[in-house]
Order: sequence, then C-alpha cells, then structure tokens
Amino acid sequence: MSIEMDEEIKRWTARRKSALVLDIIQGKTTVSESSRQFDLPPSEIESWIDQAKAGMENALKAKPQDLREQYETQLKALQEAYSEALLELRARKKWDALLAKKDET
Repeated sequence: MSIEMDEEIKRWTARRKSALVLDIIQGKTTVSESSRQFDLPPSEIESWIDQAKAGMENALKAKPQDLREQYETQLKALQEAYSEALLELRARKKWDALLAKKDET
C-alpha cells in the first residue's frame, strides 16, 4: 500500500505510517522526500522507522514480547540509567565540595 502523492492526509494511522515506512525501506522514496511531501519533520519519520525496526525484531524472536512487555523493559532500562546518572551527579557534587574545602585550607 503506497501513499498517494495527491492524497491529503489528516491523520497518520498506523496503516499509513507503516505504508510510508515500507516505501522508504523498499527505496521507493526517502525520508527527506517524504518529509517535504507530507510536511512532516524528518525526525518524526525516522522515529516511525525505528519503531518499525523494533517491532520487526521482536516479531522475529523465538518468544516475542507483547507491546506492554517491550515498554516495561525499555522503561526499566531507562530508570536504571537515570538512577546511575543521578548517583554520579551526587558523587561529583560531593567531590567538588570536598575539593573546595581543601582549597580553602
């Protein structure tokens, strides 16, 4: 299902998004051409491509996760990264405070 050139799209449904992503993957169009044609930011189209790749990878796994499990796994990884960054930030602030005290003496 290719996207029609003169078709005015008011709402990007999953079907329309997947048709556009498929056209890009098949080389029928590019992200920049689609961006201009449909007045969409390239980053949004690239995001759809990334989502499609993640969905395909999951679908081809021996034991695919459902969408909720995917998001929960992704959320857990992001929370862990946030916690690590927060710990590092706190440690750096304490280290800076200790160095400032040492410089004062």
